[in-house]
Amino acid sequence: MINFWEFLLDRQLEIAQQTVEHIGLTAASLAIAVLVGVSVGVLLTRYQRVSNQVIGAVGVIQTIPSVALLGFLLPVLGIGVIPAIVALFLYALLPIIRNTYTGIEEVDSSIKEAAKGMGMSDRQILLQVEFPLAIPVIFAGIRTAAVTTVGVATLCALIASGGLGEFIFRGIALNNVDMILAGAIPAATLALLLDFLLGIVQKNIARWLKLIPIGAAVLIILSLSWLILPNLFGNSFTAGFTSEFMERADGYPGLRQHYGLKLNTLELEPGLMYKAIQEKKVDLISGFSTDGRIKAYDLRVLQDDRSYFPPYYAAPLVRGETLRAYPQLQDALAKLAGKISNETMAELNYRVDRLKRPTIQVAQEFLSELGLNTATQRSGSRDLIVASKNFTEQYLLAEIMAIVIENYTELDVELKTGLAGTKIAFEALRRGEIDLYPEYTGTGLLVILKTDPDIRDSIIADKDKVFAYVREETKQNYDLNWLAPFGFNNSYALMMRSEDVERLGINSISDLKDYLSE
Repeated sequence: MINFWEFLLDRQLEIAQQTVEHIGLTAASLAIAVLVGVSVGVLLTRYQRVSNQVIGAVGVIQTIPSVALLGFLLPVLGIGVIPAIVALFLYALLPIIRNTYTGIEEVDSSIKEAAKGMGMSDRQILLQVEFPLAIPVIFAGIRTAAVTTVGVATLCALIASGGLGEFIFRGIALNNVDMILAGAIPAATLALLLDFLLGIVQKNIARWLKLIPIGAAVLIILSLSWLILPNLFGNSFTAGFTSEFMERADGYPGLRQHYGLKLNTLELEPGLMYKAIQEKKVDLISGFSTDGRIKAYDLRVLQDDRSYFPPYYAAPLVRGETLRAYPQLQDALAKLAGKISNETMAELNYRVDRLKRPTIQVAQEFLSELGLNTATQRSGSRDLIVASKNFTEQYLLAEIMAIVIENYTELDVELKTGLAGTKIAFEALRRGEIDLYPEYTGTGLLVILKTDPDIRDSIIADKDKVFAYVREETKQNYDLNWLAPFGFNNSYALMMRSEDVERLGINSISDLKDYLSE
């Protein structure tokens, strides 16, 4: 807990900035959703023949995963605040429309008839009879939408919209609980506070009813101004980096010092990061030297001319308990030791990313080229679980390991792929929820072990020393085993579109630094 408070004090300005950004995203999207949602809900009470269809169509939006929706919006609206607000607005619509429609419809018909008999117009009945009686139901929908919006807004950090999600995703990627809490606690507090404030508004809504549209419009204008205007100025050359790269010792912090780079950075989910550079929403991204999307998207890796990025091995990471129960695992996976070169891994990734080949098919083809058996028949039973993180290379390595285990042991394997980041994968391994997954020694050194800087700096440039260190320390501290490496070295890289490299004459990171200094 002491470390957490120290972290809060050290990052208080950044936390405050992210909180303000989060409030702006939530306020703007919720205000738009209230104006649109209440209006649509009212219209549906007047055109009931289409009410079920409209509410059903809006409900379909709720079934779309958040990251998928953000991905759909990226080619049209780009990255940043605008697609985030659109996504949050869409997610907030359903409870507001449905509750508005239901609340007004449930007003006793005899009361409406009495109002008509008194000569009241439809507008007067709506504002003076239906709305006051439906307010509890309508506000229940608004409050539900508000809490949901605060939560979903954290995901919008994946498309560079800012907000408290930045700390959450960095913490997940870096196995840093303090960082996760620094984002999660303010977000939860904000949700409770917003629900409380809306409760106060609900109690006084009868007096404030006419001011609601004006207040919502002002709130939208202020929020959009705060969020968008700062992004219209400054350096036009923009870098899109993952949350992990933004914080790792071998990522942007060290790169900035080593090369003297000053970049306008945005945080993006790995898959959306590549989409962003393809769609020309960013000019530079971080990636891995073996990524198949380098070739697929016609990107060019900038030469690390001052040798900043260290090389790392990729290798199976296995629970000690699993290895003791099934010692044949080591011999089976040894058939992969040193068999995957950098070029081979990049080509395998390319076949999946660009050629859209099934992961299992690409894995089987590769193993066949090595002369290994590739039959696979997975039943409902399983002896162990092979897992992976959520990017192509990990999917491939997990599939390759699973096929080898199935063919060269008597064990039945279950695949559990797509774990969201190092923390989730590593903690699942520690708890015995999975038995092994492919990991990188650099991640072991910097993220899992959080190695002392003096030790880290003394070995980080030598991939064999890094492997020996993390193998010994991981075994001693966690009873986890690094098996023989696959053979390829996966290191970070900076990459740009090939057309920009040729147009601007930027071939190395030093060239980039000189270009930005002009």
